[in-house]
Parts: sequence; structure tokens; C-alpha cells
Amino acid sequence: MSSGEAEAKGGRGAQLKHTGLRPGWTTGACATAATTAAYTALLTGDFPDPVTITLPRGQTPAFALATEELTGSYAMAGIVKDAGDDPDVTHGALVRATVRLLPAGSGVVFRAGPGVGTVTRPGLPLPVGEPAVNPVPRQLMREHVGRVAALHGGGDGNGNGVDVDVDVEITVSIDHGEEIARSTWNPRLGILGGLSVLGTTGIVVPYSCSAWIDSIRRGVDVARAAGHTHVAGCTGSTSEKTVVAAYGLPEEALLDMGDFAGAVLKYVRRHPVERLTICGGFAKLSKLAAGHLDLHSARSQVDKGLLAELARRGGASETLAAEVADANTGLAALQLCAAAGVPLGDLVAVAARDEALAVLRGAPVAVDVICIDRAGRVVGRSGVA
Repeated sequence: MSSGEAEAKGGRGAQLKHTGLRPGWTTGACATAATTAAYTALLTGDFPDPVTITLPRGQTPAFALATEELTGSYAMAGIVKDAGDDPDVTHGALVRATVRLLPAGSGVVFRAGPGVGTVTRPGLPLPVGEPAVNPVPRQLMREHVGRVAALHGGGDGNGNGVDVDVDVEITVSIDHGEEIARSTWNPRLGILGGLSVLGTTGIVVPYSCSAWIDSIRRGVDVARAAGHTHVAGCTGSTSEKTVVAAYGLPEEALLDMGDFAGAVLKYVRRHPVERLTICGGFAKLSKLAAGHLDLHSARSQVDKGLLAELARRGGASETLAAEVADANTGLAALQLCAAAGVPLGDLVAVAARDEALAVLRGAPVAVDVICIDRAGRVVGRSGVA
């Protein structure tokens, strides 16, 4: 196979295409589209339908409106979430955004409407008391109301949609969200009252275990055929960016392993490459450190007891170890240790690497692990072994 053929058939996009599964849209993308439509109607009197938005990686999907309402004080638009072929519990849910104008200087304020949860415990990427609308969807909504304001005369600024100051309240609601949330981890994480509005790329990557594992195998085959001796198993697009920045790996050397760490390790054991880097979120890779090969939240959980033991090995006091064991999330445990100077991220990376080596059973593959946080910052690294 030529390098040109490898480029055409390798990498994350090729893996998704190979599965034959249809991608969908995150709740964050739907909320952004609903917000864009509602704010446009508030300024112009008309709802754009369909409404087009721009996602973080440049895609420009269009969404049909399922419902709309315009009064003298607010506008509301709703979009039915299409999760594609992913078995997402929010597939088909109606995501609404209600936009109201606020006094000058208020900025963009987010509220949780019916069906959207509120953060009640620390350790999440949002402060306690905030609506569970995650940082990337918030940024997307801010950018889009800025663009609408620049087009239609709302806000103050230079008119380019970047430095426009917009003063609006955005209330995101999800019909039946509180009921749907009972089948998620939100109640255990202290997100009460409904669902979280999520998404870092705006796109739901669909997972069928058999189809995705087959695509991982194909990705390894393509990388080997192209002559790559160093490949990286990544849990998502943010971890891909991290390994590209760290090692300059080409696209066809990147394996989108998702939650299927075991599938990568077992196939590389039978079809070795000289070096394998595993990169992903700290919490996910702490599951690998605990011996889990399927990192999906429905099939494995963060072992806070293991994190406490690793913290002890890193010099944590018994008091700190107890706090880690009782932490709300893996991120909270990481933050506790960071404040005390205990390198929990590195300790998890080393433990995950050692578990990976155990699965490889002596295959001639050198392994290193990189843990990142939600923003893509490296919070832990192992050496190569």
C-alpha cells in the first residue's frame, strides 16, 4: 500500500466511515442551534429554519426547528436531538433554548430550565450552583449570539462577531430531561434536576462494539502497511491533538480507540508495532490503571480506592488519601492531589502503562501513557517501557 493510499484510508475519519455508522449531534450543538434561532428571532422577528451553526472543527450543520415561540420579552426555539446510530439516551429529546435581553453589562448568563441539571458537588468542570451546561457548549453559544448580534445590530462592539458585547439570558431546557437523567451518572455526580448539556466537537461519534473494534483493527493494519512504527490509541479528538503536538504523528498513525482500550492492546499484541502511546482523559485512564479494558461509563467506574492507594504511594497523608477516596469525581481527586503536590496524574499514567504491558504479554511493543484534563492539558505522563 502506498503512503497516499494509507492517507486516504487511515485516521479517525476513515475509522468512522469504515463502521458504516451514522454520526449525530450533541446536546451542546442542539442547544447552540436553538439559541441561535431564538436570538435571531428576538432581534429580527423571524426564526431561521433551518438554522445553521459552525462547530469547533468547522462543520456547518443545519437544524430544523421543532418548536418556536416569540413574545415581546423572549424568544424560544426547540430542536429534536438526532444522535445518529449511537445508543444515546438523549436521542429524540427536545432541546429548547429561551433567550431574553438583559441590561447592558450583564453579559451572557446561562440558566437551567426544566430537564437540565444543576451542579451541587465539586469536582466537575463547572462551579457548584451553575447549570450543567458544559464549557464548550457555553463557548459555542456565546460565539453564535455574538455573530447574530453583529449581523442584526444587537450588542456593542466592532461588528465582526468576535468582540461584540451581548447581554442575554440563555435558558436551556430538555423535555423529560429529569426522567432521562435517572439512567445516567448525573445523580451520583451531584448534578440534580436533569441532564447535562455536553459536547466538545458538537458531533456524537456512534459506537457499535463490533463495528468500532473492527475499525480499530483496520486502523492498525493501515498504519503498519504505511510503515509507521509509532501509533497512538486516543479516546477522542482532544487526546489526538495532544499526541500530535507531542510526537508529530500523522493522521494514519492515530487510532480512535474510544472506550475500547482492550481492543487496541489485544490487536497490537498479535500485530506488533514498535511503540504505542495511549492518550486520554485522566478519569478514563484511571479505569485502565485499575485493569478495565472497556472504559465506557456504563461498563466501568473510576475506582477512588485505587486513586487513594496511588496517592499514598506518591506521598499523600492518610487524611489526603481519605479525601481522595471520598472525592466526587476523578477530576476532584486529581485537584486535591495537585494542591498537595502529589503527582497523581503521573502515578495513574504509570499504572495504566503497566496494565497495558500486562495485556500485551511480552509482545515487542514499547508503551507510554499520557493523561489529560478536559481542556487538553497534560496532567500525567509515564515513561516509555
